[in-house]
Amino acid sequence: MADLETSLKQAMTIDGAIGVALVDYGSGMALGSLGDGNELDLNVAAAGNTDVVRAKMRAMEMLNLHDNEIEDILISLTSQYHMVRPITTPGGRGLFLFLALNRSRSNLAMARHQLKLIETSLEI
Repeated sequence: MADLETSLKQAMTIDGAIGVALVDYGSGMALGSLGDGNELDLNVAAAGNTDVVRAKMRAMEMLNLHDNEIEDILISLTSQYHMVRPITTPGGRGLFLFLALNRSRSNLAMARHQLKLIETSLEI
């Protein structure tokens, strides 16, 4: 098990990582973040992606997809990938990891795999 600081540092070792945050999607607040604020304001990204998570949760509810969980949400931008990974552990309900990647320096499949490992080992 890894604490928040260790998990954020691990996420920043993912090839192409720009920034990472652990976000409470009830409030939209980042509980912790790490990254270079020159490329991306992680607090704004945390709040904005809270709306994305809430919208997807509502859509799943309307579709009666109760036996499914979101593994991750991927947003492809021209120069970046934004990954949202809801925490599935009992203590992490209501939280998600947000990871921004430089698209030209990242391997999306590896980033998804590494973020999953970080999510499962995160101790909250």
